[in-house]
Amino acid sequence: MKEELFVSGRNIPNIDPFLKIWHWQIPLYLFLGGLAAGILFFAGYFVVRGKEKEMQTAVKWAPLLAPIALVLGLGALFWDLKHKLYFWQLYTTIRLESPMGWGAWTLMIITPLSLIWVASYMKEIFPWWDWKFKLLDKFEAFVIKYRVPLAWVMMIYAIILGVYTGILLSAFNARPLWNTSILGPLFLVSGFSTGLAATIWMSKDAAERKVLSQIDLVFIFVEIFLIIHLFMGFLAGSETSIEAANLFLGGPFTVSFWVFVVLLGLVFPAVLETLEIWGFHVPKWLPAVLILFGGLMFRFIMVEAGQITRYLY
Repeated sequence: MKEELFVSGRNIPNIDPFLKIWHWQIPLYLFLGGLAAGILFFAGYFVVRGKEKEMQTAVKWAPLLAPIALVLGLGALFWDLKHKLYFWQLYTTIRLESPMGWGAWTLMIITPLSLIWVASYMKEIFPWWDWKFKLLDKFEAFVIKYRVPLAWVMMIYAIILGVYTGILLSAFNARPLWNTSILGPLFLVSGFSTGLAATIWMSKDAAERKVLSQIDLVFIFVEIFLIIHLFMGFLAGSETSIEAANLFLGGPFTVSFWVFVVLLGLVFPAVLETLEIWGFHVPKWLPAVLILFGGLMFRFIMVEAGQITRYLY
């Protein structure tokens, strides 16, 4: 017989309620949503800047991934639902204070926008492409004519989507790790960085990769700054905030976060991109894969760690 001595009621297993309802589908969706937001934002950005010819991968080819990522992300969300037949009620129940409501409508708008954007370049990407319908040809001509306004709209919704992936977590006030305004900007910057990484991986133009790497370096430094600021805020806060930070500062998520996210997902790719900009030969896939891996791990760790944090009673 195993004998245990409890000196405090807090030490009894499962005495404190904790959240364990979000599994792999949610961090996967957050990753794919941020990835799509980053790709679509820079596709629109370079069109608005008149750099369409110089940045063809970012404008034409990388956006092919965006609707795929969005559909897969929505599929993961649908899989996670417990009452799948009632998903439509998100669109009939309007609550302005609900982040999920905002996210549902954002996805409803940006997903067809991404498809329209890709469709407008189909004949340029695949010269043999033929719609076979005059109505589609007219619609294509209309989209091409107003591509710059479409790019502005797409950029705005890409920013909303990127921020929303962080706000979705920060809206849970009962979870100290998530209850911070830093998560919105942090997830936005991380999503944009993964979008740039995917575009760099696809690009065959050295000049385009150099420009994208320079932009990505800025986002990596901003992301590191936000992570440092995140933990500074936790350590200067209440006991529950300090407890949440300690999960990453000697706790169970220390190695996974600082090695897989910060070191391999941010610092090492930044060094590789810097070397490539300076003229050294670096496999173009290596920093891109590391950034994508770090972004995915970041979301899995944040979702998992956030669910076990709680307020003291």
